[in-house]
Amino acid sequence: MKKVFVVTFLLLTAGSFAQSNNWQSLFDGKTLNGWKQMTGSAPYAVENGQIVGTTIPGSPNSFLVSDLRFTGDFVLELEAMMTDTTTNSGVQFKSNFDPKANNGKGRVYGYQYDFDPSSRKWSGGIYDEGRREWLYTVSNNPKGQIFFSPNVYHKIRIECIGNTTKTWLDGVPVSYLVDTLTENEGIIGLQVHSIGKPELAGIKMFWKNIRIQTKNIKAMPFPKGLYVSNLVPNKLTPYEEQSGWKLLFDGVSTKGWKGAGKPTFPEKGWEVKEGILKVLASNGGESTNGGDIVTTEQYSAFDLSFEFKLTPGANSGLKYFVTLNEQTQGSAIGLEYQLLDDTLHPDARAGREGNRTLASLYDLIKAQKTSRFVRQPGKWNTARIIVYPNNHVEHYLNGVKVLEYDRGSQAFRDLVAISKYKVWKDFGEAPKGHILLQDHGNEVWFKSIKIRELKK
Repeated sequence: MKKVFVVTFLLLTAGSFAQSNNWQSLFDGKTLNGWKQMTGSAPYAVENGQIVGTTIPGSPNSFLVSDLRFTGDFVLELEAMMTDTTTNSGVQFKSNFDPKANNGKGRVYGYQYDFDPSSRKWSGGIYDEGRREWLYTVSNNPKGQIFFSPNVYHKIRIECIGNTTKTWLDGVPVSYLVDTLTENEGIIGLQVHSIGKPELAGIKMFWKNIRIQTKNIKAMPFPKGLYVSNLVPNKLTPYEEQSGWKLLFDGVSTKGWKGAGKPTFPEKGWEVKEGILKVLASNGGESTNGGDIVTTEQYSAFDLSFEFKLTPGANSGLKYFVTLNEQTQGSAIGLEYQLLDDTLHPDARAGREGNRTLASLYDLIKAQKTSRFVRQPGKWNTARIIVYPNNHVEHYLNGVKVLEYDRGSQAFRDLVAISKYKVWKDFGEAPKGHILLQDHGNEVWFKSIKIRELKK
């Protein structure tokens, strides 16, 4: 039975790459004609109709690049295989070469379709080599987390239309990126990643059936509901709107917001300017200037995404399931996605075991994050909170899940019992509530606040 499956798979794969007048082959299957190596010293060769790259010690990332530059829209398809799970690889597209970088050795930079054979399963994610790093982590799309099995060929599809890039792995939709960069041309390259340990030498990457379509392109549909990394501020794509996303901030007004416990938006303490919703600095206290603001609508199960930028030493938060029933002094009560400069603000060392740090469920659960995925004050970060209809909750920071919990579970109630929230009955278990942005007396910027309500 296993042999029948393999034969069927190969036949289907071969059929999917059948040539037509709309496609141009980039690899003749026999030579490296039309390709050149731009950086690194990892060897590339042709074996049995495949391009083979091999890791070696002491080399930076190596790229074998097509001589052709492509302008405008295109679809790139190929097959790829790796022999190990301890390194990664990828395909560059819409990329360029800076000959002056790395002390004159040069650098390839631009979009990369990532091959990640580790248990993380981020293959098909979009990485910006040499610039902004991860633009679409596959944690944002759990259904697209396909294991890049070693010693098996996988089908790659990259679709670039306008400022939108979509990717597929083995026919499964993975990434959806809408970018702000205007570069609309570049090179295509095959990466052999650098290795940090000599024992990782000799790992091979294989590519074949590399072809590109530049005419008569028809966008392949994505199923509704997949998360879009939309870098255009305060805008939704038609796909997002069809999937149920709505903007909570339109970039020009305070429509949909009011002061917490007030009938209207605060007259001071907040500012909308150049597409940014900004809480202004005052004295560092809770709600002592303009005060917190809340959505006029209430939400129960939802997928919420927003971008924020901290100033040095800043403290703020986004709260959810805010009912305004507690009549508190200072900030209103709710489950809080903590926004904090962990380096400079003392609150990062307060609480219990780091549960007041950036992206944590404030005073309850610490966010498990690495420094690579934290952008320091002065840079934009993307936060995401998902509350499922079954009350399972997840926090993300820059595309990486940093914590999860279940509202109303015994474990959740045990945490509340040893927190500052223990004085409020049934804290965090309201069936619905407002979304709140906190005025903690420090300047913090917000944009691209969007929400999708989730139904059972």
